[in-house]
Amino acid sequence: MFGAWRLLRVLRSCSSAPCPRPKPAAKLSVREALRAQNSNGERVKVQGWIRSVRSQKEVLFLHVNDGSSLESLQVVADSNFDSRELAFGSSVEVHGKLVKSPAKRQNVELKAEKIEVVGNCDPKDFPFKYKERPPLEYLRQFPHLRCRTNALGSILRVRSEATAAIHSFFKDSGFVHIHTPIITSNDCEGAGELFQVEPSSKIKVPEENFFDVPAFLTVSGQLHLEVMSGAFTQVFTFGPTFRAENSQSRRHLAEFYMVEAEISFVESLQDLMQVMEGLFKSATMMVLSNCPEDVELCHKFMAPGQKIRTYAEKQLFNWGVDLHTEHEKYLVKHCGNVPVFVINYPLALKPFYMRDNEDGPQHTVAAVDLLVPGVGELFGGSLREERYHFLEQRLASSGLTEAYQWYLDLRRFGSVPHGGFGMGFERYLQCILGIDNIKDVIPFPRFTHSCLL
Repeated sequence: MFGAWRLLRVLRSCSSAPCPRPKPAAKLSVREALRAQNSNGERVKVQGWIRSVRSQKEVLFLHVNDGSSLESLQVVADSNFDSRELAFGSSVEVHGKLVKSPAKRQNVELKAEKIEVVGNCDPKDFPFKYKERPPLEYLRQFPHLRCRTNALGSILRVRSEATAAIHSFFKDSGFVHIHTPIITSNDCEGAGELFQVEPSSKIKVPEENFFDVPAFLTVSGQLHLEVMSGAFTQVFTFGPTFRAENSQSRRHLAEFYMVEAEISFVESLQDLMQVMEGLFKSATMMVLSNCPEDVELCHKFMAPGQKIRTYAEKQLFNWGVDLHTEHEKYLVKHCGNVPVFVINYPLALKPFYMRDNEDGPQHTVAAVDLLVPGVGELFGGSLREERYHFLEQRLASSGLTEAYQWYLDLRRFGSVPHGGFGMGFERYLQCILGIDNIKDVIPFPRFTHSCLL
């Protein structure tokens, strides 16, 4: 420690006065440039991609975007700049002065002194054309290029902001962030739709497991969060999960992100529902506050308007039959197209870890789903069965006692009433943006028969 402090003093004493140099241009993002308060000729440097080129007799107009905002920065240059390489899609570095713009639709513009083309782009071969707004289905053919469009740019900025908002909510609420494993030996959902993890054929040993037990890609971090809830009263995780569902529907992905939380000393669904509602409202308010232009673009050009089929009620609700997507959407519409909580599901429909309500003939568990317009189920949660003998019976009836002995141990050593929930992150984005297909709200969608890149 003494040596480090001494070295720091020596470095300070050896510092010499800098030689006079021209003040370098400040590097700004497009977002920073557009928000600049001081636009009286400050020299700046902006890097990005050309979104449009317009050439007049004595002046050249470029719109440059770097992904930091939906709006592009207008660059004004003399017509003597070689405009042949300044094409739609080309990457550039522009040096110049940030000045107040005479145009009404923008506050500032960049008066270029130097434009360097970093990477050329042939607009004839580029799959997206200037001023065209191709449908999202078309963009899916180009997973390596679609992020350069306004549509995907807006969606991905909202995704980033929503991620930060979710972490902010949990941090402000006193939750501890847990990194749950991606490789697991558990099937939390019990549906058997798992991806098994094995070494490549070059190193695989016949009749042996790399981990000594079968291993899978996780379908949920819940059980690992329950372990942590024995030491921390509030925990959450936010990461990728995997389902080997043979489906190409608008609602399903093989790889998607889940937000999951577990809370100790919770004894009522109402307490759990308050946290679910708080997360939904807090994250959405932050997204709407920080990304209004991006959200507006999605609602204006990409949300097709939700079509909800109407059914007679007698066809929908028979006790003991699980709710399907059309039932969920009907319930939301029936309640005025607002988010709706559904609680206390039949025990026979739910996994072993949900708390038995002991309520006679109906025999329900303390489960809750939050249904939202256009999507259906967004959140799913429950109180967990903390009573040892109840859980032991459920596991025995399912033939899972041996595999989940460690889970029973959690009830033997300092068990407490607890509950938790999970929220599908891509479904959340569909809900707030009105995007019809889940494949359009994730950067690189993976689904059956498709794993591009």
